[in-house]
Amino acid sequence: MRKYWLIKSEPSELSIDDMVTLPNQTIEWFGIRNYQARNFMLNEMQEGDLALFWHSSCKEPGIYGIVSVVGQAHPDSHQFDVKSKYFDAKAKPDKPIWWCVDFKYIEKTKFISIKELRLYPELAKLQVLKKGNRLSISRISENEWVFIQKLLKNSV
Repeated sequence: MRKYWLIKSEPSELSIDDMVTLPNQTIEWFGIRNYQARNFMLNEMQEGDLALFWHSSCKEPGIYGIVSVVGQAHPDSHQFDVKSKYFDAKAKPDKPIWWCVDFKYIEKTKFISIKELRLYPELAKLQVLKKGNRLSISRISENEWVFIQKLLKNSV
């Protein structure tokens, strides 16, 4: 059964526009150093799951696109690279700590701001709308996904 997600990226690190320019329009979702987000990727995300691509820590945070999960979780390669800011000295190739999935670009959507999302009671439970939310990956219910797709198509 397909699941739905919201993934956050700072556009200065990776934007939805950057996704278009990547080889095969696919990227390893590296650098996640939160156990809950890691566990979502390791234990719950499956090939074919869809995710809203959210720009965070920027002038206009919100939804900018859609991506899909490609393949199963695998060790985050950056944890082993001593030159990477995501290096983890405790991680070993035979005993990785950090896992990730690869995401493939699907489409750039119209922008939907956090302010607009807060207008709809149907989206009141979205993790990204909660005060103090810092989680870079969160679940979205099927009903929330369908409602947001209607917003994206201006059919609400």
